[in-house]
Amino acid sequence: MSQNRGLGAEARRLAEDERRDHNWKRWGPYLSERQWGTVREDYSPGGTSWTDFPHAHARSRAYRWGEDGLLGITDRECRLCFAVALWNEKDALLKERLFGLTGPQGNHGEDVKEEYFYLDSTPTHSYLEALYKYPQAAFPYERLIEENQRRGRDAPEFELPDTGVFAERRYFDVRAEYAKAGPDDLLIRLTLTNAGPETARLHVLPTLWFRNTWDWGRTGEGYWPRPHMTALSTHALVAEHASLGRFQWHAEPVEGHPAPPLLFTENETNRERLFGVPNAVPHVKDAFHDAVVQGRREAVNPAGTGTKAAFHHVLELPPGGQAVLRLRLFSEAQVPAQLFGESFDTLFAQRIAEADEFYDSRLPRTLSPEERRVARQAYAGLMWTKQFYHYAVKPWMEGDPAQPAPPPSRLQGRNRDWGHLYNRDIISVPDKWEYPWYAAWDLAFHMIPFARVDPVFAKEQLVLFLREWFMHPNGQLPAYEFELSDVNPPVHAWACWSVYKMTASRGKKDTAFLKRTFHKLLLNFTWWVNRKDAEGKNLFAGGFLGLDNIGVFDRSKPLPTGGRLDQADGTAWMAFFCTTLLAMALELAQDDPAYEDIASKFFEHFVAIVDAMNNLGGTGLWDEQDGFYYDELLLEGQATPLRVRSMVGLVPLFAAEILEDRRLERLPGFSKRLRWFLENRADLSRNTSYLSKPDGKGCLHGHRLLAIPSRERLLRVLRRVLDPEEFLSEYGIRSLSRVHASEPLVFDVRGEEYRVAYVPGESDSGMFGGNSNWRGPVWFPLNYLLIEALERYHHFYGESFQVECPTGSGRMMTLAQVARELSARLSRLFLPDATGRRPCHGDDKRFTDNPDWCDLVLFHEYFHGDTGRGLGATHQTGWTALVVQCLEELHKASE
Repeated sequence: MSQNRGLGAEARRLAEDERRDHNWKRWGPYLSERQWGTVREDYSPGGTSWTDFPHAHARSRAYRWGEDGLLGITDRECRLCFAVALWNEKDALLKERLFGLTGPQGNHGEDVKEEYFYLDSTPTHSYLEALYKYPQAAFPYERLIEENQRRGRDAPEFELPDTGVFAERRYFDVRAEYAKAGPDDLLIRLTLTNAGPETARLHVLPTLWFRNTWDWGRTGEGYWPRPHMTALSTHALVAEHASLGRFQWHAEPVEGHPAPPLLFTENETNRERLFGVPNAVPHVKDAFHDAVVQGRREAVNPAGTGTKAAFHHVLELPPGGQAVLRLRLFSEAQVPAQLFGESFDTLFAQRIAEADEFYDSRLPRTLSPEERRVARQAYAGLMWTKQFYHYAVKPWMEGDPAQPAPPPSRLQGRNRDWGHLYNRDIISVPDKWEYPWYAAWDLAFHMIPFARVDPVFAKEQLVLFLREWFMHPNGQLPAYEFELSDVNPPVHAWACWSVYKMTASRGKKDTAFLKRTFHKLLLNFTWWVNRKDAEGKNLFAGGFLGLDNIGVFDRSKPLPTGGRLDQADGTAWMAFFCTTLLAMALELAQDDPAYEDIASKFFEHFVAIVDAMNNLGGTGLWDEQDGFYYDELLLEGQATPLRVRSMVGLVPLFAAEILEDRRLERLPGFSKRLRWFLENRADLSRNTSYLSKPDGKGCLHGHRLLAIPSRERLLRVLRRVLDPEEFLSEYGIRSLSRVHASEPLVFDVRGEEYRVAYVPGESDSGMFGGNSNWRGPVWFPLNYLLIEALERYHHFYGESFQVECPTGSGRMMTLAQVARELSARLSRLFLPDATGRRPCHGDDKRFTDNPDWCDLVLFHEYFHGDTGRGLGATHQTGWTALVVQCLEELHKASE
């Protein structure tokens, strides 16, 4: 991999943005793809967000906390937005946003029902590209709702292609590209292609609008007075905003097509349509729908002013025909010398070449063309799922002075204990339609691939979640807007430590970042210890811990049995948290001896947790009979292991840290305490291992392993992990052992049966909404942590520690080789086989038979445990972008 990271145009833009010389990241793909149906737009008495602001309201109702649109962009404060609207003369609606089912409507929870793809983006978004496939038939809104509601949880989801609307390739390819000539000079190129066999007409409305910040009766940060747009000519307007300044928006005439009229309206609610009361203004948010679809031209403002505007193109496209729309949005402080012409497409070509140059310098040169395609689209999806996220709990609960008062019940409802929370930032979200809000543990994984290409953004995001307007005063990190108090796995420290190490090349260590995060993480660790160790015995609970339906019971609720659950994963996560903070403290102690004391604290706390996990009550949470770690139900003095072989029992493998003698020699305070502990607490020091080996220079090199499993227990667990009849699939490690297909765990509580069986595809349970499943599928985040752990175990045990992989094959591998094997299996999800089939796309023939589709890759939330078919959210490129790490590690090993 090239080390010339400082060279190239995009690298220079990143440096200029970091120094704040030029605000290259002001504009980006920060526009949400679904603002309706979110908690922050919900003002209902009972927190019913799906029905309080449904899709049917979205075209007519002004959003309070954000905006959404199709293939759109906005500035980092979401003041001025651009997106594309479409109509095929058959739809009942102007297509201004992506459609999908709500949680209650879907047979497997909420689900977007559209076909779109992120194709490219640089970190500064100096170039962006995305593709939307718009059917030429009427969009089947009602059929999608009705058929999915008819189906049970045992049936697959009914998707848009299943309706037949893409038959005979009767669709339009809508390709949106953006290129920056300067920080405030944006070139927009929309390419519309008729993929079908007959001439078809397409209405295209490139749309520019201001987010409504003036209708709420508030002042202060983010509440600007009403801005305005005014026509400059038939093909241009000026948009003026109190803080953004004056921008001009121009459209190039399209050769062979009539000049498009410029439409204006206000981004304000159509109260008459929704609530049966008079409108505050004569021209409202849904005016373009009324004017285009219903032919009501009086709906738009004839005066040529407003806060929302669009050029209305009507394109007649022959079979295979194409039209290109060129637009330009620029600040009057950066007026270009030439708006369009040859220089316009030349700049696009230049930005595309710079994007190629940038990623070529960061990806291994030995990647195959298909591997490179996967990596580029993974990075594109990662970049496109940045979103402007605005949610301030106190004003949200109180309601706005200029709006109807919300019901008093809200003050005792969702997120009532988070009144300090004030979010108004660009945040990496899991999926801008299915999960258009942050999830704390998802974001930690997002930052690993982000650190490869934009380390500044990765660090900023990790610091942001530790700031006082995010973190609760008690030290808890906010989980997500549906329940900020939910408990996610404590992986934030791991992400901070990983990003620090990844970006510390050439001796340039960002110790300020490490200190900044370490100190705040101490508060979070203390919250865990005080809140989740019920009896102070170093055995932790925590709830569902991000693994949704993995357990016998819903672990986020009180147990139906009564009693208490000691969680193998909760306890192991705390051991992992300990080792990470220990490593951070030891690193900081290299330059400041004051950190040696806190390092000792985490060493001793880790050893105590490991002792409880392995030995409390005799065997702790280890089951000697099965050779596995289980959750344990404590009821009336009796401990009952819940014998579900799941990812819960693999998390204990993650906590593995190595202490090198050479490093400890430079830390006399920590070393002295370590020696005392090992000599005087033999009951606990048995939980560490020590090895010495030649270092290649004729000297013995000693190092100590801190890990939960002993060597023998590690070997026993790995036998199950690498068994194809248990955890090992062709595409990674399953979340639940396949043995439970024939041997489900059945637990009876007062006549009610609780059952856990192997379900490799979509969930057959409504637990946690039913749109995710940890009872069999392959999930990237925990596979990635297992791979990292295996590499650390290999570093300690070396070549002598070998396991059979797969179990029963007779093939022996070192743990480093096993890690590479798992990386290869995960990568295989996205790579085409000899027939062109990518496992992630299942048996969908479009991706093998149609050249318009075969190079497109989707990065799903999780994957079928047997076939590898992508499941859940279709655009969860955040943690699934970890495939880039897998590809890079494979090629690094081969090099």
